[in-house]
Amino acid sequence: MKTIFRQSLVVLTLSVFGLSLSFMVSVLLFMDSLYYETNARNLHYAARFMLPLLSDRFPDAFFTGPGTEVSGEGLAELSGPFRLTLIGSGGEVLADSRFPRESLPNHGDRPEVKAALGGEEARARRSSASLGTELLYAALPVYPPDRAPEDPPVGVFRLSMETPNFWRRISGAAAPFLLAGVLFFLTALTTVYLFSRSLSASFARLVTIARSAHLPLAGTSSGARTSPRIISEAEEFITLEGALRSMASELSFRIEAAQAEGRRLGAILDGMSEAVFAMDKKLLLHMVNRRARILFGIDEDAGARSLSLLEATRSTELEEAAKRVLAGKEPEELEILCHTADVPRRFRVFASSLSRPPRAAALPAAESGDPRSGESRAGDPAEDPEKSPGGVVMVLGDITRLHKLEQVRKDFAANVSHELRTPIQVIKGFAETLLGSSLEDKEQLRHVIGIIEKNALTMENLTNDLLSLVSLEDERGSRPGMEETPLEGLLEEAAGSAGFRAEEKKIRITVRCAADLSAKINAVLIGQALVNLLDNAVKYSPPSSKIWLEAQRRDRELLISVKDQGIGIPAEHLDRIFERFYRVDRSRTQDPGGTGLGLAIVRHIALLHRGVVEVKSHAGEGSVFTLRLPVFDPSALIRPAEPH
Repeated sequence: MKTIFRQSLVVLTLSVFGLSLSFMVSVLLFMDSLYYETNARNLHYAARFMLPLLSDRFPDAFFTGPGTEVSGEGLAELSGPFRLTLIGSGGEVLADSRFPRESLPNHGDRPEVKAALGGEEARARRSSASLGTELLYAALPVYPPDRAPEDPPVGVFRLSMETPNFWRRISGAAAPFLLAGVLFFLTALTTVYLFSRSLSASFARLVTIARSAHLPLAGTSSGARTSPRIISEAEEFITLEGALRSMASELSFRIEAAQAEGRRLGAILDGMSEAVFAMDKKLLLHMVNRRARILFGIDEDAGARSLSLLEATRSTELEEAAKRVLAGKEPEELEILCHTADVPRRFRVFASSLSRPPRAAALPAAESGDPRSGESRAGDPAEDPEKSPGGVVMVLGDITRLHKLEQVRKDFAANVSHELRTPIQVIKGFAETLLGSSLEDKEQLRHVIGIIEKNALTMENLTNDLLSLVSLEDERGSRPGMEETPLEGLLEEAAGSAGFRAEEKKIRITVRCAADLSAKINAVLIGQALVNLLDNAVKYSPPSSKIWLEAQRRDRELLISVKDQGIGIPAEHLDRIFERFYRVDRSRTQDPGGTGLGLAIVRHIALLHRGVVEVKSHAGEGSVFTLRLPVFDPSALIRPAEPH
């Protein structure tokens, strides 16, 4: 990333280098031009001085015309370092101080010769075809002594001199000149460096002051946000420093207040039992509370800003509700079934629009000179914060348990009505039979009364089981007492209670328990639970089969199991067999003595002992019901959290 120091140093260095180079090249070019002009002017003066002498000494060369012989040696005596050339009016060379005239071509095409034949004094610089070096030429027109003003020149006198190249001429003095240039450049570079460093240091301190307002975001205390003062005499820097320090202080205070408010709001949202989603108008999430992360399995480290509502919840119903809120601007309330990270849950959803930030937030942009920010948008309802939502906030209340309890209540009422309806109808029917009969047939009368009694007993058992469940679930009732009880006798007593029905089907009940095994339990409740399990085992086992009642201690748990060789329970029913009145096969003729509440009572008895009841079963392979009870003192008994 480029800094002001680097940028200013590069720009100023290139500028100094360019100016220095331009100055040096301009000076050298000017000196080269001055060198040429000086030599050309001196050569011109020399030609003017020599022309009268030549006219007096060699008059025939110009005035008698072509064919006149002029000795080149005579010219050489006068030439010295110069080359003298006499040229006729036709451009032919009459004499030359360096070459025989026969070897020289016609010079009528030379620029300086043309100009002189036209009556002008001319100068030129070019490489000589005869000598192969660069020469300076000065050409003068020659007139006869008694010429009239309109007479043309009769010839041309040209004086030339070999001039050393300017760059070779100054090459010997180039070293001091270059050294002076390098010293000048280094001096200028040092000055540029110091100026750039000073400018960069002042701006760096201003940046430090401005950045200090953001240090609370990184957890830096306000005491660490001090910055050195700018060492500068420039009034602009001093004024800007004061303004920045004031702005940084105010901004730091506002940031700290906003962070505190954000932490307070975050704590409130994270403490809510409802899931909260806040999203923009594109339904991209920008805030998700802790409950929502837990329910929908959103990774807290990854953040929610890259997720849409549909990606986070996988619910098209929620997405459609959010779209309706954005389109209609009216709050939406609905109830949905949503598949969360663990299990399907039912939610009551309240969705409302989020208003956009006020227009005052756009004022700095307008003041900064952005023409778009100053446009009036009062006539555009889509841009009105009062009419255009900036997003949607959704609150999801988990009503799964309430819905389940409501369904349990409805099922309970329906099941109780169903279970009571059959014996009531039987009793009613046989009562009507008694009222309509002659009561003379004693045998028939005894049969009818027996049926009424049997159904009345069924109703009594059902009522007793319901009262037992109510007593077990009553949180305000007194807690059952726990006593250290030998388990072998308790198991034998339970097996004896179920022995009458087992003998009818020739089923053998085997008890396995160590003689010294005991636990602190409520013997009456555990005995009731075991009797219920044994009754079910006898009821659903084939004749001449076996049932095992076993108790053992494993680690810090007491395990009491009832194993049978009965018809078993299909896997899809295992999660619901402990619900009230739940039957695996409702088409099967139920035992007249059964109420459908036995396993529900067993489950509540286990919960009162801070334990659980488990079942392992496969259809056609028998079942194993196990009470898992802690062996330590259950000083704080619990009640079932979700009664079935």
